[in-house]
Amino acid sequence: MSLFGNGSGIAVLSLQTGEPQVPYVGASVRQVEHVLSLLRGRSGKLVDLGSGDGRIVLAAHRCGLRPAVGYELNPWLVALARLYAWRAGCAGSVCYHRKDLWKVNLRDCHNVSVFLAPSVLPLLEGKLQAELPEGARVVLGRFPLPTWQPVAVVGEGLDRVWAYDIHSGGPTGQAAPAPSSAFVPRAPDPQAG
Repeated sequence: MSLFGNGSGIAVLSLQTGEPQVPYVGASVRQVEHVLSLLRGRSGKLVDLGSGDGRIVLAAHRCGLRPAVGYELNPWLVALARLYAWRAGCAGSVCYHRKDLWKVNLRDCHNVSVFLAPSVLPLLEGKLQAELPEGARVVLGRFPLPTWQPVAVVGEGLDRVWAYDIHSGGPTGQAAPAPSSAFVPRAPDPQAG
């Protein structure tokens, strides 16, 4: 592995694939709440790219997004996510795959959650635009997509989350609304049974 940075973040380049990889930093409870608030009322498949310990997948499943699938390259985090799902009684209802997010086909995904370093987001924009179907929603935590305009923004600081909708010509949206600090119901704790 080798490290590189572009001034806005650090990523890890895999020597095997040459694709950017990012270090794991788990989503906070507040970030999970914000993701769920931007997916409220939606249906269809949820995919979490770089799903870490699986907390977003598990919370989305509990909120009715099905199937809920996580893709994570780190085998230890995949095992931890599966353990949390088992402890929550959802092991047969959610899926976690050890797979490079750059190799995941998104053509049937209607809801996508992503928490990645800013240095990989320009590459991710191209993948999302090329693969997501019309009507899909992408929710990013910590950092926005560099060239897309969000349709909604919730939270402040590191807990801020951005939503982007895909339409026939690609991503669209209006100017970002002011950050909200309104109360959002708490997301389920991934470690709760």
